[in-house]
Amino acid sequence: MPESPWYKQAIIYQINVISYFDGLGTGRGNLTGLTQKLDYLQSLGVDCIWLMPITKSPLRDGGYDVSDMFAINPDYGDLDDFAVLVKEAHNRGLRIMVEMIPNHTSDQHPWFQASHDPSHPEHEKYRDYYVWSVTDQKYRDARIIFLDFEKSNWTFDPLRGEYFWHRFYHHQPDLNYDNPEVQKAMMRVIQFWIDQGADAIRVDAPPYLIEREGTNCENLPETHAYYKRLRKFVEAYAPDTMLLAEANQWPEDTREYFGDGDEFHMNFHFPLMPRLFMALAKADRTPIEQILARTPELPENCQWGIFLRCHDELTLEMVTPEERQFMWDYYAPQPEMRINLGIRRRLAPLLDNDPRCIRLLHSILLSFIGSPVMYYGDEIGMGDNINLPDRDGLRTSMQWDDSPNGGFSKADASRLRLPVIDDPVFGYRKVNVAAAEADPGSLLNWLRNMIRIRKQHPVFGAGRLTMLAPANKQILAYLRDDGDARVLVVANLSAETQKIGVKELFGPTSRWSDLIDGTTFQTNQDIQLEPYGFHWLLPD
Repeated sequence: MPESPWYKQAIIYQINVISYFDGLGTGRGNLTGLTQKLDYLQSLGVDCIWLMPITKSPLRDGGYDVSDMFAINPDYGDLDDFAVLVKEAHNRGLRIMVEMIPNHTSDQHPWFQASHDPSHPEHEKYRDYYVWSVTDQKYRDARIIFLDFEKSNWTFDPLRGEYFWHRFYHHQPDLNYDNPEVQKAMMRVIQFWIDQGADAIRVDAPPYLIEREGTNCENLPETHAYYKRLRKFVEAYAPDTMLLAEANQWPEDTREYFGDGDEFHMNFHFPLMPRLFMALAKADRTPIEQILARTPELPENCQWGIFLRCHDELTLEMVTPEERQFMWDYYAPQPEMRINLGIRRRLAPLLDNDPRCIRLLHSILLSFIGSPVMYYGDEIGMGDNINLPDRDGLRTSMQWDDSPNGGFSKADASRLRLPVIDDPVFGYRKVNVAAAEADPGSLLNWLRNMIRIRKQHPVFGAGRLTMLAPANKQILAYLRDDGDARVLVVANLSAETQKIGVKELFGPTSRWSDLIDGTTFQTNQDIQLEPYGFHWLLPD
């Protein structure tokens, strides 16, 4: 079997740089601090470090409100610091993925400052860089995404005397991709970061580039046409660079972002994520089966990205209203745990800090279709702070040890952007990297071993997935097969011990061995699955 592209085998680790490690004593995480933690990431076994936005920004939306696409936010360092990070990461076999935010900028961006001010000396050049209208009644079929914060996709600008369009916050005006100059400018952004050494680009919110009356202004043909141009440019300029789309859409709509293998290399499988939690809550694999039935095949050079949690809310856009209410009631019983159409919790609190459930979901993450994406801190079971505004509760400082500030920074606690978690269950004195490394049975050490096992079996990254249908719906079972190797995964989604006959799953194969603990099973045996237990089984 030919070697698959690097991103098909990659484990991606998402980092909020401002919250990861302060190597300068400023009270904020920075690139220097991240560089100092590369040995830790190498030891974890990840392959690609995804940096949340590091470009210059007012930070009203975690850096997704960009004010200069070609400059590092001074809090994080500068381009020289980025160059050192890239060099040291590459020396350790780690790749770097940066963010491109093509849909919008900050209202502090020089382009917008010129566009909205008729007296600005560059107004004529930039007047059409954004979507302006004399009325706020255009594009009324487009949904409002941040329902908790915005009442309209239009905001009136008194200086220009017109409304500007924004699919997200009102301080993030949308760029006008009907302007060829905007299209060229964003190509230059991609080129710039490839030149800085980025191995991959995560493209934020790709469905919303183009607006057309009478549509929902999502997934339009003109939007796909631009991304095909972008991919063609990247293929010619730096063909090993991976483009990852963040299209929160149904699988059939998401499929379009892969094109014929000529658009994005990867896209997140957003609808799968809530259904993993739903299946666990109901002790029933049906939600997973249903979404996989809607999941189309991908071109050979493409890959899904799958995840359990990230920096945003656990989105419930791609579920029915009844399913959304069930998820809210089960996983977010307090109103402050909810935001927009989702849940603002980290993984461990979502699962009541039950190590069996945490390991079960990681087992699925590491063995299911696609390339796994892990969120910083989840490997040690970090908690959240629902008393912080918006989604900041998911973005608190990494907990390195039990020293002040959790070892994140030597600065006075008053200088930290967000307080370190300090509660009895998830506080830094108890949950931290140093404690986890010293405990052979910790989640961190267990994950290191699971990642090592995954890497020994390329079938997990490039193989097909076939769902099996045991009579017991509380059991999730699937086969990974790449033509050269097969691995069967079987998992108990319930809090009760379950049994299943080996023959029901395995057919004529007489003997299977667990890749995790070496346990063997014969055809005439029953497999006993402990509550939330699982096996990765290889035929002998």
